[in-house]
Amino acid sequence: MSIVGPRPERPHFVEQFKQSIPHYERRLSVRPGITGLAQVRHKYDETLEDVKRKVAYDVLYIRKMCWMVDFRIMLGTARKMFLAPILRT
Repeated sequence: MSIVGPRPERPHFVEQFKQSIPHYERRLSVRPGITGLAQVRHKYDETLEDVKRKVAYDVLYIRKMCWMVDFRIMLGTARKMFLAPILRT
């Protein structure tokens, strides 16, 4: 596992999504991460459309992978972690 990369998914959902979401298998070509572009840019996935949007972010990340992108994702993750409690109050 890596710090930044597509979040891992449970095997049951992987099989289901490989059949219903184009390019889903591309996200399996890199090591999974603790955080990723989809987590910084999108909310929790509740619908199939949300999952498709997250996969699009994951594929974009795979195309643009470099240390600078990883750094920006880590900053975005930290911002979300620290600002979320403040914004909820």
